[in-house]
Amino acid sequence: MEPQWHQALQAEFEKPYFTQLRDFLTTEHKSQTIYPKMKDVYSWSNYTPLDKVRVVILGQDPYHNVGQAHGLSFSVLPPTKPPGSLKNIYKQLAQDFPTFVPPKTSGDLSLVAKQGVLWLNACLTVRAHKANSHSRKGWEQFTAQAIRAVLDYYKDRGVVFMAWGLPAQKAYAKLGIDENKHLVLKSAHPSPLSAHRGFLGNGHFKAANDWLRERYGDEGTIDWMVLCK
Repeated sequence: MEPQWHQALQAEFEKPYFTQLRDFLTTEHKSQTIYPKMKDVYSWSNYTPLDKVRVVILGQDPYHNVGQAHGLSFSVLPPTKPPGSLKNIYKQLAQDFPTFVPPKTSGDLSLVAKQGVLWLNACLTVRAHKANSHSRKGWEQFTAQAIRAVLDYYKDRGVVFMAWGLPAQKAYAKLGIDENKHLVLKSAHPSPLSAHRGFLGNGHFKAANDWLRERYGDEGTIDWMVLCK
């Protein structure tokens, strides 16, 4: 874990819930295939240090098929092609920025993670081929604390929170995010099952950059175009 994040979250590692979570994961690894690889569970922290966060995008749990999850929500590494949800994220980027060309073969979102987009899942691990298999084991409490760390660090200038789908919206609501300080953008989830019910056309990426520009200047915005270069 990246040092700033480790300092912000170190108290969590000693709490009973995290000890139970660690024991659960140890048992799981003995008999099951778990995604992402252990070295990638906290990769979100290394790509986006706490002092670099500008946008938080909260997913549910990692992709659960072979060659997909690598620790960033919605992101996949080559040669894996973009899954359906990511294809819809690209479609919305193209709507918000007409010169954006959706990548057909690349699903790696790390280039914008390095700019300050925190691609965080509520649950950081999953059993292969079994969605939500590690939910309610303790990860949600841990990642909620990670978001609290963001809220505390940026209590003066604020950041953007994208809430795609009801689970993300409920998770943010529990944290009591002050919308006078932060921008919370809500819509349907980008999943192919729901994207047509309000994700596509939500304008979130342009709205985020407009808001960030007002508070941080041009240097505080996200260059989404790097994803199609």
